[in-house]
Amino acid sequence: MTSQATKRQSINPGATRAMYDALHFSQATRVGNVIWVSGQVGIDAAMKPATGMEAQALLAFQGLRSVLEAAGASLADVVELMTFHIDLGGQMQAFASVKDAYFPDRYPSWTAVGVTQLALPELCVEIRAVAVVGCEGASHG
Repeated sequence: MTSQATKRQSINPGATRAMYDALHFSQATRVGNVIWVSGQVGIDAAMKPATGMEAQALLAFQGLRSVLEAAGASLADVVELMTFHIDLGGQMQAFASVKDAYFPDRYPSWTAVGVTQLALPELCVEIRAVAVVGCEGASHG
């Protein structure tokens, strides 16, 4: 018998339902207070990639925020980021400036990985995250 606290919940905000149906993955999975968010990329509502690192990073972080909100969390609950970059060295500064706008303090753990390709050839970054609901009050330092 599964308790309510450990029940597995798939999170798929309305605009992402077609992706769930077509590609068979959830935008996030929540078990108890922990949320694992699938990789978010810089595509708009029409599934068209934005142009450039900053524009893609903005859309990816907006997607991350939207999925977390649908799961009952916020960016303040993020404890870990993992980012995948086509041009890790050349675009890190631009990416980091966007990331810092979404995480101005109490930085989560972060791993950045250079890759040779992402799901679409125009994509240059993908962001996945782990969040723990209710941990936003944690101290930093």
